Amino acid sequence: MAIKDLRGRKFLVTGAASGIGRALALAAAAEGAELVLTDLAADGLDDTVRTVRERGGSVLHAAALDVSDYDAVSAFAADVHQRAGALDVVANVAGTSVWGTVDALEHRHWKQMVDVNLMGPIHVIENFVPPMIEAGRGGHLVNVSSAAGLLALPWHAAYSASKFGLRGVSEVLRFDLHRHRIGVSLVVPGAVRTPLVDSVQIVGVDRDHPAARKLTARFERHAASPEKVAGCILAGIRKNRFLVYTSFDVRFGYWWARKFAPPYNLVMQLANNYFSRTLEAVRTRR
Repeated sequence: MAIKDLRGRKFLVTGAASGIGRALALAAAAEGAELVLTDLAADGLDDTVRTVRERGGSVLHAAALDVSDYDAVSAFAADVHQRAGALDVVANVAGTSVWGTVDALEHRHWKQMVDVNLMGPIHVIENFVPPMIEAGRGGHLVNVSSAAGLLALPWHAAYSASKFGLRGVSEVLRFDLHRHRIGVSLVVPGAVRTPLVDSVQIVGVDRDHPAARKLTARFERHAASPEKVAGCILAGIRKNRFLVYTSFDVRFGYWWARKFAPPYNLVMQLANNYFSRTLEAVRTRR
């Protein structure tokens, strides 16, 4: 069931303190949604809540928490359901990023990616989707993955492990939840101008080195705004669209990867070689 009108719909956004999450919260509120918000950053979350209310929007509940903490998510969900009942839209936006080659990545990096980017959304799904099913009103689940959940991007092994995993969860739930009239959207953004661009950790690389700064600048030049991504997400909800692209390059890249595997493999290898050559000089060793 496509949700054509967000007015009065109870809408959860994780990662609402900044970036895509904040932009989505503001856009949904502008269309009349009643928001439930969370983020790890309490100050940023408070600012989003204040901005929504100053613009005449509704926030039913907001709390700062770590989505990788199952007990914290469960307690938050119990509070939300006591206050507001079952939700209509659940948007998993919260995430973090670490890049690096397999010889540089440490166990803690792999674990962080899976705990936050995969288990975090699973914790939310576990706690919020069954009540949606029980309520019987239908609804929509949004999972923000990444182009790195579709394509073999250089130095993204740990990050892709989490984002490909979220893609798999979403593909299964797309069919599993259909009988309950709950749509599923998998959002696959490429470059987005969010604080994550400045905070992404490239393991073993000095981010202040000119070569690293050049790569970051190139990334930012092709980045979409959080507001554009939020608009794509809301359009995906209205159209009950599974794959939600936010830029042509990702759409084309995924089509090309499926239709023309040999050249795709060649370009991915060349891209990996380029990253390695460019950043090798500024890598630090453990």
